[in-house]
Amino acid sequence: MTREDIITLLDNRKIEYSLVQHKAVFTIDEMNEVDIPHKERIAKNLFLRDDKKRSYYLVSIEEDKRADLKVLRTLLSSRPLSFASEEDLESILSLRKGEVTPFGLLNDNEHKAVFILDSYFLGGIIGIHPNDNSATVFLETKELLSIFEESKIEAHIVDIPCII
Repeated sequence: MTREDIITLLDNRKIEYSLVQHKAVFTIDEMNEVDIPHKERIAKNLFLRDDKKRSYYLVSIEEDKRADLKVLRTLLSSRPLSFASEEDLESILSLRKGEVTPFGLLNDNEHKAVFILDSYFLGGIIGIHPNDNSATVFLETKELLSIFEESKIEAHIVDIPCII
């Protein structure tokens, strides 16, 4: 799905959202340099895989949290985790490096990847790219989860600890 497809999906479902356009950003650090509202609600997104390339996870965490893959492995009851390759990102989510977003799961027709959401985002909004890293969409987290439920995308809410 393209950015336009995501916006059309949100409009068709009558989901309230705000779209903020900005320069293309490729990391959460670059995102922090952009003047944008609700910075504290922007998700840091990681595309991970297990060591056998059998399980893939798109993890959305609070941007201040460090991704400790050993802790995540335990929380997910997974085999050892590492970052998925750019080839996997392209073939599974149809995204490129710097564009990782939960909306990419809508491109995963085989449902290879599971969505893991940091419980921090419950009860409020989440800011994520609309499959294009030159914009951020803010919507209620429950609306994002309802889109995934309707699309048969497996999603889990996990209390990911803050590791200093």
